[in-house]
Amino acid sequence: MSRKILIIRFSSIGDIVLTSPVIRAIKQQLTAPEVHFLTKNSFIPVLEHNPYIDKIIGIDHKVAEVREKLLAENYEFVIDLHHNFRSWQVTRLLHTRYNRFPKLNRQKWLKVHFHRFRLPDIHIVDRYFEAAAPLAVKNDGQGLDFFLPGSSAGLPHGVPPEFSNNYIGCVIGGKHNTKILPAGKVIDLIQNLNYPVILLGGKEDFQRGEIIEKASAGKAWNACGKYSLLESATLVKHASAIVSNDTGLMHVAAAFKKPIVSVWGNTIPEFGMYPYLPGNTPRYIAEIKPLYCRPCSKIGFRKCPKGHFRCMMEQDTAAMAAKVNLWTKK
Repeated sequence: MSRKILIIRFSSIGDIVLTSPVIRAIKQQLTAPEVHFLTKNSFIPVLEHNPYIDKIIGIDHKVAEVREKLLAENYEFVIDLHHNFRSWQVTRLLHTRYNRFPKLNRQKWLKVHFHRFRLPDIHIVDRYFEAAAPLAVKNDGQGLDFFLPGSSAGLPHGVPPEFSNNYIGCVIGGKHNTKILPAGKVIDLIQNLNYPVILLGGKEDFQRGEIIEKASAGKAWNACGKYSLLESATLVKHASAIVSNDTGLMHVAAAFKKPIVSVWGNTIPEFGMYPYLPGNTPRYIAEIKPLYCRPCSKIGFRKCPKGHFRCMMEQDTAAMAAKVNLWTKK
């Protein structure tokens, strides 16, 4: 008889990708486990091709939507990798053994308000493994997973021929404006790169992508909003290197073991969400430090609270480009 394990993470793209080492460890290290994953329906594409997951259960808003379905499964253990009110509802409903990952919200608050406070040097992946500790599974050190359907072997339809080989992926989007490298800085970056650039992001990034493309004299192509998540992930997979803000596709790039320049604005890598890359995969963290006002939030803002936005406006795009050019040198 299989052991049913439920993993909970409702959102978002990057946070769910970061759960993948735990999923893999459970499936590979336990005897006959049946791994279920509870998430929001909008994020099912992140997980649906993962061979280590036996069942995905999706909700739109409320746990009540899947109450009977969850109760019918008779789970042996629940791993709560979201640790919020909604996931608390699930563990209360199921009356089975569970463990939650440490969110470190208090420590992050202290870092935001008292910048000299030192955060624990631990990546969120390793904090996720703390939640799985009662199952005695270990981190195998192989990094993240992101699985594409078999139909995604090549580039998605519509990519111009001049951008179909040896291109750099530049993720220009982000959930909050203070985590986004300004368009002018992206344009400067592109001018210093040796390869063409595909701009990646959602529909909300399309107009900014158009501005960048038009100013880049044919060196950039705007793919923002033109493709699904899985198609965008395919573009990430085939890129020679990735330059990305602190956002979901950065973690997808890490899953594909891509050389990554990660660009940090008001948030900091010390929060434990930097690219999780195994071994000697090239990586470069672009951040302005020390900066008296940073971090100003553990998440982000619509605009800089101080009005100067130095954390992004002072970014050295020439240094970023130099790293990428070195990694992709023929």
